[in-house]
Amino acid sequence: MSEVIVPTTDDMSPDGVRIAVEWDKWEIGMSVFVPALYVNAAISQFEAQARKRGWGIVTQVRVESGYLGVRAWRIEEHKDG
Repeated sequence: MSEVIVPTTDDMSPDGVRIAVEWDKWEIGMSVFVPALYVNAAISQFEAQARKRGWGIVTQVRVESGYLGVRAWRIEEHKDG
């Protein structure tokens, strides 16, 4: 049986379709690709989640397996100062 991911308010939805991202499993150096036509909305949503958690991220608009979207990498946490 596969694991069920319960929708949350932290899910991505750049095109109006909910995409669950397991933020608590996202470690430094890992990346995730979210297919999206509205890539600026996807980037904004990634940035909002990173700010909420104090994470650094790098985003890149890409075409992967024929799908336009955004890949985001988690990088070192932001340091205040």
